[in-house]
Amino acid sequence: MIALKVYRLLPSPARRRLLRLLPAHRRIGLVQTLSRPRGGDTVHPLGARVAVTDGGVRTRAEIVATATPLEQWHRNLTAVTTALHAAGIEYHCIRNDDHLRSTVAVLDDQRPAVQRLIRSAPALSGADVRVVQVRPRRDQPDAAPTEVIQVCFPVTDARAGVVLGAQFACEIEFWSRHGDMVRAPRRNGVVDEAPARAQPVRVAAALMSHFVPEADDHTYGTRRDLAVRAPDRVGFPIDAVYTWVDGSDPQWLKRKSLALGAPDGPVHAVAANSSRYHNRDELRYSLRSLHSFAPWLRRIFLITDSQLPSWLDPSHPMITVISHAELFADLGGRSSYNSHAIESRLHRIDGLAEHFLYLNDDVFLGRPLLPNHFFHANGIAKFFPSPAQFGLGEAKPEDPPVKAAGKNNRRHIQRQFGVTITQKMKHTPFALRRSIMQQIEGMLPDEVTATARHRFRHHGDLSIPSSLHQYWAFLTAQAVPGDIEYEYADLGHPSTPARLAELLARRHRDVFCLNDTDSDPRSFAEQERMLADFLPRYLPFPAPFELPDDVVAERRKVGAGELWRRSYRPVPDARRGTPVDAPTMPNNMLNTVTDFKAVLGSREQPGRRRSDPSGERHDI
Repeated sequence: MIALKVYRLLPSPARRRLLRLLPAHRRIGLVQTLSRPRGGDTVHPLGARVAVTDGGVRTRAEIVATATPLEQWHRNLTAVTTALHAAGIEYHCIRNDDHLRSTVAVLDDQRPAVQRLIRSAPALSGADVRVVQVRPRRDQPDAAPTEVIQVCFPVTDARAGVVLGAQFACEIEFWSRHGDMVRAPRRNGVVDEAPARAQPVRVAAALMSHFVPEADDHTYGTRRDLAVRAPDRVGFPIDAVYTWVDGSDPQWLKRKSLALGAPDGPVHAVAANSSRYHNRDELRYSLRSLHSFAPWLRRIFLITDSQLPSWLDPSHPMITVISHAELFADLGGRSSYNSHAIESRLHRIDGLAEHFLYLNDDVFLGRPLLPNHFFHANGIAKFFPSPAQFGLGEAKPEDPPVKAAGKNNRRHIQRQFGVTITQKMKHTPFALRRSIMQQIEGMLPDEVTATARHRFRHHGDLSIPSSLHQYWAFLTAQAVPGDIEYEYADLGHPSTPARLAELLARRHRDVFCLNDTDSDPRSFAEQERMLADFLPRYLPFPAPFELPDDVVAERRKVGAGELWRRSYRPVPDARRGTPVDAPTMPNNMLNTVTDFKAVLGSREQPGRRRSDPSGERHDI
C-alpha cells in the first residue's frame, strides 16, 4: 500500500503529468502498477493453517476451497452448542444485535466450567477464542463493560486474502440470577430479563438472525419465551434478476450487425458502442457476491440473447436462464440490444417473486448484507438517489440515452403526480416489485410497449427499473429512500486501479459498481487484466452454480451462442402453449458435471444439515 499512498500524496498536476507520459489507453496499467498492493501472491495448499489478521488481531486461519459467511455462522454456533451439550451445561440461543454473529447464553455460575470447556472440548479444537469487552445493558449506563467469549474457526482462501473469522463468531455471554429471574448482561434482540425456569424448544435458525434465510433448516435450542419472530424480519421471498450479453460471440455479433442495418430509428453512438456489450466475466463474480453476501435470495433469473456463460451450470436449481425469444415472444421473439427494452419486461418473468433485486453484471455486493438493506419487512422497497442529475427540458435525439430516458420518466411523473424529478439513481441493485411495474405498464401501455420495441436505446425510451419505478413507488407510498455505502468506478478512468486497491484493502462498501460507459477498445486488454487481478482476490470462493475449471476451459472454445444452441430444446410455455428457448446442459458436458458434483458430494450445502444436538430442558 506504500505505492498507493505515495501516488495519492502527489498533487493533482503531478499525477496528470505522470499519466500523460503514456497514451490514454495505457494509463490504467500505469496506475494499476503504482497502486497494486504488495504480497498476496503466495498460493497455500488446502488444509494449511496460515497467519492472518482478523479484526486487527493476529491469528491463524485454515486454507479452504469454498466458504461463505453463512456457513461459518452455522459452524461456529454449532461447535459451541455441541460442546455445551456434551458437557451438560445448560444454555439457550438468543438473537444477537449483530445479525452476522450468534449468541449463546449461560448462567454466570457456569463461567468457570465454560472456561475449562473452551480449552478441552473436542468440538472446539482449533477454534480461535477471544475474551472481548462489550457495553453493558442500556439500563445500566454506569456499569463496567462486561466480558463475552467469542468463538470462531477462521478460514481463508489460498492467497490468504479473505478471512472469514470473528465477524461471524459465536459469542458466549453470562446471565446473572436474581431470585426467580435471570438477567442479560448486555442488550440483545429480544429481552433484558426473563424467568429462571423456562420450557426448552428447538427453533429455526432464521429466528436467530436476519441474515439466515427462511428456507434454512438448521435448528437450535432456546427457551419457548424467546422463540419469537422480530417484526422487522423480512419473511417474504426475494429473487434476483440479471441481464447479460457476451459481445464477442460471433453469432450475436452477426445478429447485431443485421439489426443495425435495419434500425427502428436513429441510433445514438453510445447506444451501440462495443463497451456496452463487452464481457469480462463480471457476471461470474457478481453472482459470487450474491451467493456469499446475500444467502437469503431465493432464485436468480438470468436474461440472455440465446447465450450461456461458459462457467455457469444452468441446471442448478437456483438458476433460471431466460432468452429474449421468451421475453419478447408477444413482439416476435426477436433479439434486443436495448437494456431499457429488456428491463421493461422484467415483471413478465414467469415465477418471479413479487419482491426482487435487479442487477447489471457490473454491480457487486461488497460485504454481507441483510434483506432490510433493500426492503422493509412490510414490503416497502428502498431506493438510493444519486446526486447526479439528468438535466432539464424534453428528451432530444442527441441526448445520451440515459439522460433522455430520465427526462421521459420525469414527463410522466409530472403528468401523474404533479411533481418534477431531477435526480438519477445510484448504480446499485434496484429493489423492485412486480406489482408496481405492472401498474406502470397498465397506466402507460403505449409508452412501455414502444420502449420494448426499440431494439437499440432510443430517445423515446423509459428507464423503468432504474428510475421510473422508484419515483412511482415513492409517490404511491410503496417505496422510501434508503442509505447504502456505495462506490462507483468507471473502468476507463485512470484513477480506478487505485480505488480498487482501496476496496480490496478495506472492504468497506455495501455495493460497488465497475462500469464501462464508453471506453477506447484499445484499453479493453488493460481493463481485463485489471479486473482479472481484482475480482478473484475480492471474491475468491466459487459459487455452487459454477462449473469446474476443466469443463469451463472446453466450453470457452465453443462460444456463448453455440453453447446455447447445443443446449436448446423446445419447451412448451404454459402461458402461450408455444415452444420457447430453454437451456439444458449439453449432453457431452452433463456427465462431467455430474461426476464433479459426485466428487464434491460430501461437501454439505448451507441449510441442509441439522445442528445443535441439545433438546433437553434448560434452566434459563
